[in-house]
Amino acid sequence: MLLVLVLVNVVVWYAVAAETARDTLTVAFLDVGQGDSIFIESPSGRQVLIDGGAGNVVLRQLGGVMPFFDRSIDVVIATHPDRDHIGGLADVLEDYNVSHILDPGVLNDTGVYEEFERLADEEPEGKRVLARRRQVVDVGGGAYLRILFPDRDVSGVETNTGSVIAQLVYGDTEFMLTGDAPQAIEEYLILRDGPSLESDVLKAGHHGSRTSNSEHFVGVVDPDYVVISAGCDNSYGHPHQEVIDIFTKLNTKILSTCDEGTVVFESDGNTVRAR
Repeated sequence: MLLVLVLVNVVVWYAVAAETARDTLTVAFLDVGQGDSIFIESPSGRQVLIDGGAGNVVLRQLGGVMPFFDRSIDVVIATHPDRDHIGGLADVLEDYNVSHILDPGVLNDTGVYEEFERLADEEPEGKRVLARRRQVVDVGGGAYLRILFPDRDVSGVETNTGSVIAQLVYGDTEFMLTGDAPQAIEEYLILRDGPSLESDVLKAGHHGSRTSNSEHFVGVVDPDYVVISAGCDNSYGHPHQEVIDIFTKLNTKILSTCDEGTVVFESDGNTVRAR
């Protein structure tokens, strides 16, 4: 009887919390070490997971941002098939009911990618979609994801170059999510989209690598916050000092999962605040 009462209280508490936060978009940059994983919950309660880090630590991190009884995710996006982005998605696909899977269609011959492919292909027809420019993913409650890249078949390109780039929009607020896209793709987007790239929050490309995050691109995005998702003392030297200097020069507040753990933002459609 006590267990029933506890469960009822948890469900009631969660319902009240969801009702209170119904106008709030939550974006959590999960601390998965040297990798990327971004959890989005819309004002209507729909959930999106972009990437899953290198291993099953993503499951523990999801447990910190989702109630324990919630075993479904509406959309999973694999930005590209490198281990530090899709390594944990196999566990997510096995442990959660996922409604839709988006990926760029970049091919890879690693065991990690083959496992992701196997599980994604086992999903019912229509669940898996190639991410392409001009697609709009309705996240719910007025929030949506604009797919900016790829705009073509990227099956044979270098994995980082084929990264899915998306802008999350809610009201007058935006989050720029760039995967590991290199500077050449950043420049291409500036030519295609120009001022519409401006966003309140930028996820630093490629974990703060100098191969991404050109001063030109960061200046056009003009973020108030930049999030660096990287492991402490990683072997790649991420984030590179040249990139930190760019963010500092442009007066952007830097938040790192190495220093902060999971970094959470909330938007009411007018302003964004770090929680």
